[in-house]
Amino acid sequence: MLPSERLKQLGITLPTPPKVVAAYVPAVTVHDLVYTSGNDCRIDGELMFKGKVGLDLTLEQGQMAARQTMINLLAVLHAHLGSLDKIQRIVKVLGFVNSAPGFVEQPYVINGASTLLEDIFGENGRHSRSALAAPELPFNTPVEIEMIVQLKQDV
Repeated sequence: MLPSERLKQLGITLPTPPKVVAAYVPAVTVHDLVYTSGNDCRIDGELMFKGKVGLDLTLEQGQMAARQTMINLLAVLHAHLGSLDKIQRIVKVLGFVNSAPGFVEQPYVINGASTLLEDIFGENGRHSRSALAAPELPFNTPVEIEMIVQLKQDV
């Protein structure tokens, strides 16, 4: 099933990509790879949660933030490519979690994003990944994620 069809089946409508807030571009294509800039969990311009996972937010709220962050990244890719159906596979996800001291469950937080990719892209959504703790993140977002995707050859 194509990613665009799978999104519809999951009831996900991609938002307008978040506005760039500094001196960078949302995505860059080099050969058959697309690199995204980091994104957060904004909905209509507002963070869905703020604060540190393990202090201000539960693990489950962190997972929800990671899922929304991935939806925002997919919106960036859709705007950049014209269609998510041009993506061959998800190559790499790099997730940062605004973590309370002693919080060590960053991989489980970023699963909120990774599981969504597998739901949309199937086996091609399985990816390499790093999930890192951060003592602070911009704007007090609980999660920031960037990714690399490979394009189909006929694109």
